Amino acid sequence: MAQQALERRNNKTEKELVEKLVHINRVAKTVKGGRTMSFAAVVVVGDQKGRIGFGTGKATEVPDAITKATNEAKKNMIRIPLREGRTLHHDVAGRFGAGKVFLRTAPAGTGVIAGGPMRAIFEVLGVQDVVAKSMGSNNPYNMIKATFNALEAINSPRMVAAKRGKKVGDIVSRRENSTNAKLSVEEA
Repeated sequence: MAQQALERRNNKTEKELVEKLVHINRVAKTVKGGRTMSFAAVVVVGDQKGRIGFGTGKATEVPDAITKATNEAKKNMIRIPLREGRTLHHDVAGRFGAGKVFLRTAPAGTGVIAGGPMRAIFEVLGVQDVVAKSMGSNNPYNMIKATFNALEAINSPRMVAAKRGKKVGDIVSRRENSTNAKLSVEEA
């Protein structure tokens, strides 16, 4: 009985997940009898509410490679805190190998300004307003890993307050006061 409830819960969460194929690559291996072709796939999976994962898969057929990548992505899901459920809490940079990315928060109505693999990540993550720039490598593997590196570095005000032993209101009010102070300095 408990197992049936667990299976229903797993099916329910899997139905809510959005899968996006980021990249597919044909790979040839030279062996004694000639070349053997296989396909490598990169897939991003998310629930559009702050949970996201990515995976890679390799098989002799494209659908098999995509299935393997999707299963790996579902296993490696992480939670990212979002501000107002639509953007990031603060600007952040990420790096993996030669891939470097910079992610900036954006006001409502900006949309997702990002290219290639980063756009797929933000769409399945549920981010509606963000400005992202990729510098360095445009290899989809490096860009995805650099973006995940940046996303893992994001802290919400609640997380910062818990680390410092303060209230969330103290931290958020400071952030608003610092932006107001900058505005008054620029006006003068």
